[in-house]
Amino acid sequence: MVITICIIFILGYIAIALEHPIKINKAATALVTAALCWSLYALLSGDSHAASEHLAGHLGEVSGILFFLMGAMTIVELIDAHDGFYLITSRIKTTSKRKMVWLLALVTFFLSAVLDNLTTTIVLVSLLRKIIADKEERLMFSGLVVIAANAGGAWSPIGDVTTTMLWIGGQITAGSIIIQTILPSLVSMIVPAALISWRMKGNLKRADGNEEQSVNFNTNAYQRNLVFAVGVFSLLFVPVFKTLTQLPPYMGILFGLGVMWMITELIHSGRDEEEKGLLSVNHALRKIDTPSVLFFLGILLSIGALQATGILSNLAIMMDEKIGNVSVITLSIGLISSIVDNVPLVAAVQGMYSLDQYPTDHYFWEFLAYCAGTGGSVLIIGSAAGVAAMGIEKIEFFWYLKKISWLAIVGYFAGAAVFMLQHYLLG
Repeated sequence: MVITICIIFILGYIAIALEHPIKINKAATALVTAALCWSLYALLSGDSHAASEHLAGHLGEVSGILFFLMGAMTIVELIDAHDGFYLITSRIKTTSKRKMVWLLALVTFFLSAVLDNLTTTIVLVSLLRKIIADKEERLMFSGLVVIAANAGGAWSPIGDVTTTMLWIGGQITAGSIIIQTILPSLVSMIVPAALISWRMKGNLKRADGNEEQSVNFNTNAYQRNLVFAVGVFSLLFVPVFKTLTQLPPYMGILFGLGVMWMITELIHSGRDEEEKGLLSVNHALRKIDTPSVLFFLGILLSIGALQATGILSNLAIMMDEKIGNVSVITLSIGLISSIVDNVPLVAAVQGMYSLDQYPTDHYFWEFLAYCAGTGGSVLIIGSAAGVAAMGIEKIEFFWYLKKISWLAIVGYFAGAAVFMLQHYLLG
């Protein structure tokens, strides 16, 4: 059973990677892979009832991520429909490619620590579509956003799902993870940014023109500013909501979306139905990339099947027996997280090692937070940020593998070296 499920997952993964050559949408492949993996588990395990319970549990976890993704995407689309991003794009005057690299990298790095890497990627990749005209250049900057967002999320307890899991599980504390991982995370962003900057020459061809922007506004200044302010506040409020209520982040994003829905209905109550429809949440929901959401559903459920059958746990145990060295194991987990997903991997590791073996704020847990957070940047489907960028910009798997993956790997190992050096020098 285990071997059959592994084969199905690997074949599905290959088909996803070859989406464009075989001309089959990755969402369709992911959904079929998920259905086959769980069906085989139910049929071959001999206990379909237990398989159904496992599936229901995984679906609960996955649906939280999907609702968060859909809520954040809808808020971004709603701000866009009201020309709210003009407030930012109108202030980004530089046309220098090198200046844009560093501006984008630093903004993404610190914003993802305050919001999270997924939301930050959605916002900034959407902004790039409005600023940069050339498709190839825009894809390079989008790849930089993925790397910087994952690096920024790794050092914050609310910046990445896996860091949050370790924080809630008691393996790390907020103050310690920030102190121990902010410098390695910063290095993992700076090194790729420096390499991209070194290769960039000349000026950008801006999508909005190099002169004064001309925008056909759908709304007046008050409405633009109000929707932009409420939208950004809704995104920033999510970690506060989670801290106050201890409810999952998707409840915070749905609350923010509901408030935005009411406000937009009220401010456009005087418009005719056709004009109002273009500025409504209904229209924004139709504009979000539903195939990417379904791809996310399929790939996470497929990985859930690997976890339910114990494949991931056995992999962790095998690594512990065969490798032994904690640093090498953690580095390997980070790289594996770019192939599967860092969430079930970290969950498996949390179940494998107890707090008696590795107490709170131990080197292992903090290094795991860094590696699981930044390792997902190596492949485009290795992180929620990558999947979001892939959906918004239609980034091809092999394009990312060729152009961005090596940059992410160099940054990953550079940051890891800083983390280990920092530990051995400072203790």
